[in-house]
Amino acid sequence: MSNFIKNANWRYATKKFDASKKVSEEDLTTLKEAIRLSASSYGLQPYKVIFVENPDLRAQLQPAAWGQGQIVDASQLIVFANITNIGENEIDAYFKNLIETRGIPMEAVQGYSDFMKSKITTLPLEVRNTWTSKQTYLALGNLLNAAAELNIDVTPMEGFDAAQFNEILGLDQLGLNASLVATVGYRHAEDDTQHYAKVRKSNEELFIKL
Repeated sequence: MSNFIKNANWRYATKKFDASKKVSEEDLTTLKEAIRLSASSYGLQPYKVIFVENPDLRAQLQPAAWGQGQIVDASQLIVFANITNIGENEIDAYFKNLIETRGIPMEAVQGYSDFMKSKITTLPLEVRNTWTSKQTYLALGNLLNAAAELNIDVTPMEGFDAAQFNEILGLDQLGLNASLVATVGYRHAEDDTQHYAKVRKSNEELFIKL
């Protein structure tokens, strides 16, 4: 746990990446596994995680992210895209995976499947889309912590035009929406932000005991 706190103090939202430094395939595999193992409501993982490696695409996305340099300079650009209009198909796919993974008959979990469908599919579309978008933040949290363990920098970004990202990446046609962006790589020596003291609320201000 001491390493976790040390890593949390080490990481920050990197403003300037060293474009000459790339994350190794081995470390990328670890980061992907950390994302894959993230918690999510019902275990549904109602999102896709897109690694945008094409430099031309990244250049097109930069203006849609307020011109921020991290979009093109970071080793990796990751877009967390929530599933829009989630419904029975996604729930059926989850249970197909579940029964194959655990080697149990569908009859053993049919009641749970029916329960999930009754709770999720009856929600208004806007509520369902907000809910799936929130799940991407859980996956981002795993990425942040795993990357810090590897001394890899990650900048979580909400400063982008989701509609433009969706259009450029063709996400609308896939039933997806750009919810979060994360740039991954290594801080530049000239990024003064790395030397700033971390600003957080005190325990007394943050925590409430009832």
